[in-house]
Amino acid sequence: MQLIDGKKISKEIKDELKEEVAVLKANGKEVCLAVVQVGNDPASSVYVNNKKKACAYIGIESESYELAEETTEEELLLLIDRLNKEEHVNGILVQLPLPAHIDEDKIIRAISPDKDVDGFHPVSVGRLWIGEKGFLSCTPAGIIQLLKRSGITIDGKECVIVGRSNIVGKPMAALLLRENGTVTVTHSHTNNLKDITKRADILIVAIGRKQFITADYVKEGAVVIDVGMHRDENNKLCGDVAFDEVAEHTSAITPVPGGVGPMTIAMLMNNCVETVRK
Repeated sequence: MQLIDGKKISKEIKDELKEEVAVLKANGKEVCLAVVQVGNDPASSVYVNNKKKACAYIGIESESYELAEETTEEELLLLIDRLNKEEHVNGILVQLPLPAHIDEDKIIRAISPDKDVDGFHPVSVGRLWIGEKGFLSCTPAGIIQLLKRSGITIDGKECVIVGRSNIVGKPMAALLLRENGTVTVTHSHTNNLKDITKRADILIVAIGRKQFITADYVKEGAVVIDVGMHRDENNKLCGDVAFDEVAEHTSAITPVPGGVGPMTIAMLMNNCVETVRK
């Protein structure tokens, strides 16, 4: 059983980007990411901090906009409009979730698709599905890199995704199709879920339910990618997969933490650099 090390692979990607950014700088091209956070949700603050650290490591400039919880939707839209127009800003990231009085969908749509480094704008989603160049959703793009850099072939494989969110499940399906995988997307209304997940050569779990996937969901020798992030009864981090029970039946598996998580930020950085590669 191969343990897929997301920390190591994300560092490889960040080191490659660091070299690329140094070359871009030598040619007079700077990369700048604007990070916007509304309110001070503790989890969001941790994510924002990690994103800034990754920018600093790679050599991407980051501009930080920390707005009060009571910032109005209109004020946030004005800021995004300004950042859309600022030539030196290559990417705009609005940390989700936003306070309840702000319409997230409206904010996502306000960001220019050419600066949408999260890949959430409907235009980015459309580009992904029809195979045009554009920003890829960071977590699914990270999972593709985890598989490829761990020597796992996607071409021709039976791939099953558990979960159909706009952030992971749906874009994951598009990217696996792009790599010639045969894709099934399952969700909370799926009948006979175990029968379907047991067919998977590659099983990607993003259901948001703690340790939901047990050994009887997994085909012997499958590759299992766990996108979940929870705390167990001992307050230790765990995923959507019951790792200890499932791991011995797999050919490769991601741990939680240290699997998919670090890749999301690495691919966000890749999207930032993508803005100046064109």
